[in-house]
Amino acid sequence: MAEVEYLKTGAVRKLPRESKFYCLGVVNKIISKRDRNGKTYWELSIMDEEGALEGKIWGNAQWWDRRVEPQQSIDPLTWELTTDLAGHSIGLLGQVVEFRGQSQYNFNAVFYVDQERYKPHSFVQRSPFEEEDMEKDFRGMIETCTSPIKDFLNFVFKGEFWECFKVWPAAVSHHHAYVSGLLEHTLGVARLACSMAEASSHSGYEVNRDIVIGGALLHDIGKLDSYKLSPAPEMTVEGTVIDHIVLGYNRLARLFEEYNLDQRYASALGHIVVSHHGSKEFGSPVVPAPPEAMIVSAADELDFKLYCWRDAVDQIDDGKEISEWSYSAQRRFWKWE
Repeated sequence: MAEVEYLKTGAVRKLPRESKFYCLGVVNKIISKRDRNGKTYWELSIMDEEGALEGKIWGNAQWWDRRVEPQQSIDPLTWELTTDLAGHSIGLLGQVVEFRGQSQYNFNAVFYVDQERYKPHSFVQRSPFEEEDMEKDFRGMIETCTSPIKDFLNFVFKGEFWECFKVWPAAVSHHHAYVSGLLEHTLGVARLACSMAEASSHSGYEVNRDIVIGGALLHDIGKLDSYKLSPAPEMTVEGTVIDHIVLGYNRLARLFEEYNLDQRYASALGHIVVSHHGSKEFGSPVVPAPPEAMIVSAADELDFKLYCWRDAVDQIDDGKEISEWSYSAQRRFWKWE
């Protein structure tokens, strides 16, 4: 789409309502739906280096194939790629509209572009932190533990497992939904959990710091089986129908057996993995019972909410203090300075 000027998703999110824009990126989600009149429309999420943008393609939108000259019209109801666009680069002509007091993005034209010229992987968002620095901090965290937790963590986070873990997303939306997002989130949880463990110990509570660190670093390993990069983050079938908590415990149980970790340590770490969402309402089969599990669960929730705060306030217009409603965190955020 060299013939038009297109905006990054970060700039689009700052546009006033009624603005029109072009953007270009990789599709990370497309869902076909029907409106009240039975007409087909699509919910689409597109990603570039600055983040994701979600919007709707209504039935009267135009679809074009720009791989040919002149461009050709596409019928989205018969085009074989319509429902399989995830992982493909596209261009969009959109408009910012208001819906229920919030900004909504309507995509009025869809342009399928040359995939070699606009390579999908070039648009995938990455963690804002350097992978090398995060890996150094991660290894340093492990080194502060003692055996057998230290040795078990080094056994787990190595080889092919580590090569996947360090680039994996933590989600497909809501938080850290980009390359190396899982590593960034895991480190954030571990840092918060370490601080909480230290403060709790100073307050007279008995907390095993090694179990806290081990549980924090392991709590989301099920996301390796729940998500994939193709090249944007996507849910796997297993992640959809089984969920990362169960997948994580199953993977961890195999690692316990392979390493022959003492049952008491295995039970403590396993409990943190299955309880880290804090309540049965949010997907944990059990609630956190010991202080170590309560600490990791609290740290996980706090890191999620802090991410949501940062994402929301980054989109606040200059001179304003309150963000738009965050559906992920179920609140508005305040940037008071």
